[in-house]
Amino acid sequence: MLTLSQIKEKSSKRLTNLHPVVRSAATALIERCYKLNIPILITQGLRTIAEQDALYAQGRIKPGVIVTNARGGYSYHNYGLAVDFALLLPNGSSVSWDMRLDDNNNQIADWQEVVREAKALGFEWGGDWTSFKDYPHFQMVFGLTLTQLRAGAKPSISAVESAYKVINRKEEENLKGEAIAVVKVNGVKVADGVLEKGITYVPVRIIAEALGAQVGYDSATRTVEITNTH
Repeated sequence: MLTLSQIKEKSSKRLTNLHPVVRSAATALIERCYKLNIPILITQGLRTIAEQDALYAQGRIKPGVIVTNARGGYSYHNYGLAVDFALLLPNGSSVSWDMRLDDNNNQIADWQEVVREAKALGFEWGGDWTSFKDYPHFQMVFGLTLTQLRAGAKPSISAVESAYKVINRKEEENLKGEAIAVVKVNGVKVADGVLEKGITYVPVRIIAEALGAQVGYDSATRTVEITNTH
């Protein structure tokens, strides 16, 4: 299993030119999903006008299927306010857009868990749109329309401050309600554990896979099985 640092590195180039708030939210999303044993990859960040026009041409005047209804300047990607994601598969190199996948075996589709965390961070989800559903898409618009952005408008200071408060809210609540213990394997941090009465609680999958073991779950018997692969 990849470490959190390795997973974040895979998305780093696509986070670079985002608006700072969106970059912070996307980074927090990667971290929160990792704690749920759902590694994700940010597949799109800032998209130039030319790149947007090329994407718009796909399925229209160029080969391929139609993947967007937005021409250059008509997507929040063009202003660094949107990201797209995919599920990172266990091999660490392949991705999936399978919205039914439940790779962490908790009887909830991984995709929906990512969406839930993204919304908690203040993202709007393209899967909620009515005219053209964009299931891998998250955006923060700060109350601005695309017309305003094309005219040069920027998110206000108050809107930015409000967005940061939403991003930091869950972490602040956790710190108030729980004692956090950093868990390392061979000197590398793999998780934040919850410390309670001298016992550190952490998801078994994170520890087992950091030690090179495989974890399976039998939902019928509610049995977790750890297999040493060495």
